[in-house]
Amino acid sequence: MNFYKLIAKGYNGLHEEEQKIKLDIIEENLDIKNNDLLLDVGCGTGISSRFDCEVVGIDPSAELLQQNNIIEYLSSKIRARAELMPFKDNTFDKVISVTSIHNFQGIGEGLKEMKRVGKRDFAFSILKKTKFFNEIEKEINKNFNVKKIIDSKQDWVFICSKFFK
Repeated sequence: MNFYKLIAKGYNGLHEEEQKIKLDIIEENLDIKNNDLLLDVGCGTGISSRFDCEVVGIDPSAELLQQNNIIEYLSSKIRARAELMPFKDNTFDKVISVTSIHNFQGIGEGLKEMKRVGKRDFAFSILKKTKFFNEIEKEINKNFNVKKIIDSKQDWVFICSKFFK
């Protein structure tokens, strides 16, 4: 987390354009409605929280959250880890994680937690160059029904739903 402490103030300048591409893909494929409650896991500075619905963002980095001033988009921001979220089961209509899963301390645990707190629809962008790509893809396939995978240049965007019996 020291890396994000160091780059927090310049994060938006480094990543905003790239993040917008992924957000457009997510918005086009998740059918986000005004009355949806969306969880943004790894929200950081709030770049990934720009949706026309109520958004709750979580991130373990206090420094990134301090840079998060997207008040009109984010109804609340919480300092928490993906592996241990302070929410009840099936709380969120949509759950997204934009280029952050490779930073989880426990990738499988974080994805299981997102599945637990989400009702149905999920979107995950995975950095193509991460050394954890195969592990992340395996865990996504194990925990979710992958409906579509979209190339967004630097990331693959997985559009998923829960498995239903």
